[in-house]
Amino acid sequence: MIKFINRKSMLIRYSGRSSDYITPSFGYGCLLNCSYCYMKRHLSKGLSVSKNYNDILTAINNHAYFDTIEKPNQTDDKFITYDFSCNEDFALHLKYHNWKEIFDFFKNHDIVKGTIATKIIPTELLSYDPNKKIRIRFSLMPQVYSSLLEPNTPLIINRIKAINTFIEAGYEIHINFSPVIVEDGWLEKYEELFKLVNDNVKDDYKKEVKCEVIFLTHNKDKHLQNVKDNLKGEELLWKPEIQEDKTSTYGGSNLRYKFQLKDKYIEEFKKLHNKIIPWNTIRYIF
Repeated sequence: MIKFINRKSMLIRYSGRSSDYITPSFGYGCLLNCSYCYMKRHLSKGLSVSKNYNDILTAINNHAYFDTIEKPNQTDDKFITYDFSCNEDFALHLKYHNWKEIFDFFKNHDIVKGTIATKIIPTELLSYDPNKKIRIRFSLMPQVYSSLLEPNTPLIINRIKAINTFIEAGYEIHINFSPVIVEDGWLEKYEELFKLVNDNVKDDYKKEVKCEVIFLTHNKDKHLQNVKDNLKGEELLWKPEIQEDKTSTYGGSNLRYKFQLKDKYIEEFKKLHNKIIPWNTIRYIF
């Protein structure tokens, strides 16, 4: 179900990770059904789309000119970065948005850059040249996990190959290794993934493709819903023997890998990543 609403909250939240800030929601929800999706914890079905998207753009503009973020930082060397797809997969929902006007705002703005993460390959965007002012973060995980946890999404190898295509179209492209799944043999699967990235991203582009790494967080209510819905792969997500309770930055109660173990997993991931794709700078990892 798609609802078109007037978004009331114009709150712009600090991030410091994928971007400097998170914008008010142009869309809220997701039309995919990935079993790890944090949005499904809040809105199990459907999508709400903001009719008053120009109010959101005005809020971003006003916020940017009073911003005190110092540059350069890990989100960008020059521009203030805004993630405008935090509560949806904007690329998936393009037809519901006035996306060209939103992209024009970022493309033509003197001090801001927009960024989105996606699991799809939005070929419609290839007709638009954003002049490197839109950053797309393609989400990647080993194919064996993707097939179970994010059905009806493009093959991982095709997402990797799309990196070159979208760079050539004028986009800034990063990789979003998220969520990182830990199980027996997980490093072997990520080794294969890193080799695919190394073999398929063109050498001329490697220096500009950075990444972010986010280890899995899960949620008890989402776990129970996944079991009820008989979603595949729940055994990869629900591992209480290596997980602990975690309160998120914004107050949600979730599960993450136990911090002593997670420190070890992070170091193992970084060591393997930097051995195979050292050119792919890790912007942040947690």
